[in-house]
Amino acid sequence: MGFDTYELSDRKKSILKAIVEAHIKLGEPVGSKYLMQEGNIPYSSATIRNEMAELEGLGYLEQPHTSAGRIPSELGYRFYVDTLVNQYDSTTREAGELKKLLSVKQAEIDKILENATKVASAMTNYTALSLRPRPSSITIKKYEAVYMGSNDILVVMIGGASDSVKTRSVKLPFSVSEGLVKSLTAVLNQFLTGISINEMNIPLMVDMEGALAQASGEDKKLCAELVSICVKSIYETMNELGSEIKFEGVNRLLEYPEYKNLDKLQKMISAIENKDDIIKAVSNIDQSDDETKIFIGSENMVKIMDDSTLIYKNLKLNGKTIGAIGIIGPCRMDYSKVLATIDRLSEEINNLSSLDALPEGKIFKIGDENG
Repeated sequence: MGFDTYELSDRKKSILKAIVEAHIKLGEPVGSKYLMQEGNIPYSSATIRNEMAELEGLGYLEQPHTSAGRIPSELGYRFYVDTLVNQYDSTTREAGELKKLLSVKQAEIDKILENATKVASAMTNYTALSLRPRPSSITIKKYEAVYMGSNDILVVMIGGASDSVKTRSVKLPFSVSEGLVKSLTAVLNQFLTGISINEMNIPLMVDMEGALAQASGEDKKLCAELVSICVKSIYETMNELGSEIKFEGVNRLLEYPEYKNLDKLQKMISAIENKDDIIKAVSNIDQSDDETKIFIGSENMVKIMDDSTLIYKNLKLNGKTIGAIGIIGPCRMDYSKVLATIDRLSEEINNLSSLDALPEGKIFKIGDENG
């Protein structure tokens, strides 16, 4: 992000860590006096203030008011998460609750994800989400490519479980004619209606390129580029149409001062209720990646979440990806506890009963063939 994290001394690291954890706990700016009395920082008040000023200058802290203490910036939270966060130790009670709520060895995947979302929200006290993709069963019934300008196309798709209408604005790095776009509509309907994601392959695209070049009389290379860009947009949209997202603990947002602003709270709740923007954001995460993803503030694709954090992890059952789970909360969330909870959930789910014991057709690889 433009800052060399290795330039921080051990003293700066300890002060930054103490400020992040104090702000997570208090929700208020943190001053040098508090750090001396409560933060176990063995330095003088003047030394702490100087270090805080330097950390602010480096971009790790912010001072909301002239006479107030400091709060972590996005960069400060990112450095804390990547470098300073401690491992969270689950209590015996928490571990027992987790096992009990996940005791669905013969249940459908939907029930596993539902329970996991409830567990995640209850144990972290934040809003939790689960994503269950079903792309292999989604098809598009009708396409319409609309000419919007020499470099712009609007692709309209009708499909999904409820014949929902989706549109994609496609920006092109080259110019197209209105006639080419009209031919594109015919080719999309000829080759892609009733086709699932799993059936979109290179031979199909080659056939589409040839058909488009023949129908439009345009250069085959241009047609190949146009088909490639459009099919990518259609693939992403079908992923979104096929994804089912559920939330748990939305009311927990009210417990944090970051969401006390009614306008901001209403927009956040609207984004959760409409789902599309959040589905689009999490669908763009590499679904084959096993690592926990952390999006802090402006790193989030959803604009209304620019002062929130999304932590997200794909879930596997005996090595098969069955969905994903996420946590939404303020930037000052308890990262240690949230990361530990998600990791533990992931581990427990992967250790459930074998795939053979589950109902037929209930396991899906995300964006790939049925498991």
